[in-house]
Amino acid sequence: MPRSDFMIKLNPDQQKVLLMISRETLQCGCGGFPRPQFDVKDSQLNQPAAVFVTLKKGPALRGCIGEMTARLPLWQAVREKTAAAAFSDPRFPAAEEGELKDISIEISVLSPLRKITDWKNIRLGTDGVMLKKGNRSGVYLPQVAQEHPFNLKTFLESLCRDKVGLPPDSYLDKDVEIFIFQCQCFAEKQ
Repeated sequence: MPRSDFMIKLNPDQQKVLLMISRETLQCGCGGFPRPQFDVKDSQLNQPAAVFVTLKKGPALRGCIGEMTARLPLWQAVREKTAAAAFSDPRFPAAEEGELKDISIEISVLSPLRKITDWKNIRLGTDGVMLKKGNRSGVYLPQVAQEHPFNLKTFLESLCRDKVGLPPDSYLDKDVEIFIFQCQCFAEKQ
C-alpha cells in the first residue's frame, strides 16, 4: 500500500468551512434538495484527503461513513461522506428534517495508513486502526478509544468482533494486517 507522511493540517477557519459544507449538505438532503455546490478556492481544502463524517444525535451515534483512501478533494469528500452518513449508513434510517436541530457533525481528516507488525505499538486514543483479514476489514477512529472504557486488548477485541465480524482474538492471527493512522478531528460547537 502506498504511504506518505503527509497529513493536511487545518486552521480554525478551514474547519469552519468544512463544517458549513457538511451542515448545508445535511440540510439540503433532509429537505429533499440535491447536494449543494460550492466554489472552494482554498488549496488545502482542494487537496485529496481521506475523511470520516460522524453524525450524533445528543451523545448517540446517528451515522458515520468515511473512506480510508484520499481520492477526492477534501471539501468534496466531506460533502459526499456527510450525505452517506445521513442517508446511506445501513445501521440507521435516513435522517429527516425534523431531526436537524438535534444532529451534530464531527469531521475526522485522516493521515495516510501505515502498516504495523506489532499490535502493541498502537497508541490508544491517538492512533486509529484498520484491521484486515482476507476480504474483511473494519476501522475504529482514535476517538472510539476515548469514548469507551477500552484498554488496548479490549479495543482490538471489539474491533475484531463488532466491526470486522471475526472472533475477538483474531488480531493475534498471523494473516491479519493492522494499519494505523491519525486524525485531525473537529466538530460543531454545542
